[in-house]
Amino acid sequence: MQQVEQSTLREIWSPEALEDKNQEFESYSPTEIVEWALNEFGPDITLACSFGGVSGMALLDMALNINPDVPVFYADTDFLFPETYAFKEVVALGYGFQPLAFKSALTPEEQAAKYGEALWATDPDLGCELRKVAPTAEALSGHKAWIARLRRDQGSSRRDIGIIEWDDKYGVANINPLANWDEEQVREYLAGNDVWYNPLNDQGYPSLGCTHCTRAVQPGEDMRAGRWSGFDKTECGLHLPLNLEDAKPSFLSVLKNLIPGS
Repeated sequence: MQQVEQSTLREIWSPEALEDKNQEFESYSPTEIVEWALNEFGPDITLACSFGGVSGMALLDMALNINPDVPVFYADTDFLFPETYAFKEVVALGYGFQPLAFKSALTPEEQAAKYGEALWATDPDLGCELRKVAPTAEALSGHKAWIARLRRDQGSSRRDIGIIEWDDKYGVANINPLANWDEEQVREYLAGNDVWYNPLNDQGYPSLGCTHCTRAVQPGEDMRAGRWSGFDKTECGLHLPLNLEDAKPSFLSVLKNLIPGS
């Protein structure tokens, strides 16, 4: 997107315009917000889905049911859980779309050579910058808006998020259709619409990131307590249908092992 287009878009979505739209959206359902966003920004919007949490899967289902061609991306840090990589393949096959992977400019080996073997343990902020923030910036380049999975109940750092915000980091509009939903409402949507989710979400991992920076959450802990445990850090810094009968045996095996009730 050219700079003049970004500037014009920012003028359209002034603080006053955002406030008015947010007040209006508080009474909308997430599906209605997703539909509005897809119509408002047309081909210049993209959806972020990490395949690691229930919110992302709810939004993916909403968006693809409205527009099967909406681009979907994820930041492939090279350190995601094996279950997440496997689940991503199953979801792509089931919905009949191809998620776009964006990676760091550094391979894990190059990163280790430059910053040490365990950057996630010595400087997790830099690690996230290299492996999540920079790839997300690349993914959003050329777009005017993105749909994200943030919710106000996910912790103090997200308590005041708007349903639509201006994202200064990336120069785009940020749409949070689930902002005023909680975990129970998201789970109800998944159950009511037969939406799959990462099996680790039911094994103590309500929020999944990289293997090195994510642990299981203990009873009574905040749902994001398992992320960057031991650090003063709570955020990473981001803010074609196919027939399963024609699938390769390996995919069907993954489906059977990962998807409840398959």
